[in-house]
Amino acid sequence: MPDLNDKTLCWFRRDLRLSDHAALYHALKASRAVHCVFVFDTDILDELTDRADRRVEFIWLAVRELKAALEENGATLQVLHGSARQLIPQFAQHLGVQAVYCNRDYEPGAIARDAAVAEQLRASGIAFHDFKDQVIFERDEVLNGAGKPFAVFTPYKNAWLKKRNDFYLRAYPVERYLAGLARIAPAPMPALRELGFAETDLAQLKMPCGMSGAATLFDDFQQRIASYHEARDFPAVKGVSYLSPHLRFGTISIRTLARFAHYHGGKGAETWLSELIWRDFYQMLLWHHPQVVAHAYKPQFDALQWENDEIKFAAWCAGRTGYPLVDAAMRQLNQTGFMHNRLRMVAASFLTKDLRIDWRWGERYFAQKLLDYDLAANNGGWQWAASTGCDAQPWFRIFNPVTQSGKFDPQGKFIRRYVPELVQCPDKYLHAPWILPPSEQQVLGLVIGRDYPAPLVDHAVARVKTLAMFKRAASG
Repeated sequence: MPDLNDKTLCWFRRDLRLSDHAALYHALKASRAVHCVFVFDTDILDELTDRADRRVEFIWLAVRELKAALEENGATLQVLHGSARQLIPQFAQHLGVQAVYCNRDYEPGAIARDAAVAEQLRASGIAFHDFKDQVIFERDEVLNGAGKPFAVFTPYKNAWLKKRNDFYLRAYPVERYLAGLARIAPAPMPALRELGFAETDLAQLKMPCGMSGAATLFDDFQQRIASYHEARDFPAVKGVSYLSPHLRFGTISIRTLARFAHYHGGKGAETWLSELIWRDFYQMLLWHHPQVVAHAYKPQFDALQWENDEIKFAAWCAGRTGYPLVDAAMRQLNQTGFMHNRLRMVAASFLTKDLRIDWRWGERYFAQKLLDYDLAANNGGWQWAASTGCDAQPWFRIFNPVTQSGKFDPQGKFIRRYVPELVQCPDKYLHAPWILPPSEQQVLGLVIGRDYPAPLVDHAVARVKTLAMFKRAASG
């Protein structure tokens, strides 16, 4: 039997759960006493401008539930507030642990943080071990025939599917080893206001949070997954899983979800699994190509001559573009921190292709507002929509916001929910209300330009200008 460390430290980050947790499993297997820690990292929090940030409250609630679960097992979660770069080495030394365990993160900032922490730990004679946990396949586990990272999704997906098996999908049996948690008294946890943040409207939004919230949402989605492929594109329908914030912060394991989709089978499950594979794909791309954080994946498109009209950008942010589906999407984001995936594509296409505003402006706005914000997925999605990214929408294919509106919200249920100005608008005019005859506008109290904005741009005219802009950049 191998020698066990006396004490180790498991550092929780974007993996706020007690089950199927790679780092915790390995720490418990290697130690007689595992201490657990989470850091509200001021290096991240200080960058947030909104002191009522839904993500911070979501994390705080998840941490509170994780701490309670550990305390039910006679342990606790030490919750610290400060710079993780400094606090983790200091806390590890204070405890006298032999090693720190955590799960890997693939964002450039996180990689730099972990390298700095590992170096300080090594200088103190403490080992640093990190593990794959938030994806099924990471970094260079899925490569093309030449041993290079894939640049197109479908071949990557095919290789991913070929490589998957029970080994990669199985859960880490953490529950068997919980006796190895350090038996210590419950530790205090800073209140949200002590972190410098205020409560948000998560309770009013009835957002299921923490491990229990993730389990509730997953249980519900399992009853609907068979129709996912048909329902997922319609924002007025309860068609998607709503699990993305829980995947982002690890209140549920990616292996749990991928394993269910794999064994459930059927068109709905296959389509959902494909979406989970996109998530792995974008994490892989970010690790291999960290330059995409600030630059186009396709370098020639860094030369695009964006117009970057600040007034039009502000109208887009506020959901006042005059295009109902775009406006409904943006208002949903602002009011709830969520935006339906189809609408993310529509809103991003409108910003970049109709308004000719730099995709990085939109990416930053989503980063501020999305509860499920993830750098790899957000960057990948925006570069896809802007046609600057890996395996992106071809630049000569431009979403028509009116056509998209009629196709994916045909009865206007979603639009009317978030754009109440249009509640009385007849169906035949709803997707392009500016064509409503002036006499009817007066009768309905829906005067375009007064009660609801006139279109910021004419889509047909904007399309021609955008094609010319891309053609210039593409020809170099």
